[in-house]
Amino acid sequence: MSSFAPEIITHIDSFPITNTFLNTLLVDSILIGGAVAITKKISLLPGKLQNAAEYLLETFYDMTYSIAKDRAKQIFPYFMTFFLFILVANWSGLLPGVSSIGFFEEHQGKKELVPLMRATSSDVNTTFALAIISLVATHVMSIKTLGFKGYVNHFFSFTPIYFAPIFLFVGLLEIVSEFTKVVSLSFRLFGNIFAGEVVLTIVSGMFSFLLPLPFLLLEVIVGFVQALVFSMLTFVFMTIMTTPHHAEEHAKEVSKSNGV
Repeated sequence: MSSFAPEIITHIDSFPITNTFLNTLLVDSILIGGAVAITKKISLLPGKLQNAAEYLLETFYDMTYSIAKDRAKQIFPYFMTFFLFILVANWSGLLPGVSSIGFFEEHQGKKELVPLMRATSSDVNTTFALAIISLVATHVMSIKTLGFKGYVNHFFSFTPIYFAPIFLFVGLLEIVSEFTKVVSLSFRLFGNIFAGEVVLTIVSGMFSFLLPLPFLLLEVIVGFVQALVFSMLTFVFMTIMTTPHHAEEHAKEVSKSNGV
């Protein structure tokens, strides 16, 4: 892997087809194919695949409900979709042939391998797009749940006792912090997956047998953790932004009275 940017494989008219775009199609095919395979043979006596899917969904939904309560039905689809897509995207880079099958191009007098596929989560464009979707979905959900006034109250309180220049400044800082979430979400995921692929490329180039296995296992764990971190942070942001402002204040007062 020679660059941060994805390599262009071909063009459809003026639209570039990159190796991360091809990997995105592979990830979508795996997810859609898995969903069709599971839903096509649903029965009261579940098989191994249906049992595993039900266990996974039930575990994550119970976790969502324990925190978000009645908002779980709104938040859970985003939480689970982000987790599954990012997990499969991260692990797809570890499949045999991905990142290793391609063609050679001459670059600065040296021949370099251009893989036909590369994990889409190692492309900052993909992680940035996921972060933007997370942010937009969070704020749209907040407006739908709380109404526009309740949404604005998360940033600016119009109660006279709070209406002071300092609180206006704090509100502006809160708005800025919402945009910084896009940067933190996207670069955390991109940095971890891209760095992992670079390490695997270097180690596999030096040692082709046995030694890369511990690094592969590490990347399996990193891929799972990063998918969980991204989806959990989105879940937390959505829960906070759909909680009425007075409920947040009440929770703070209860914490203070309990000495927390």
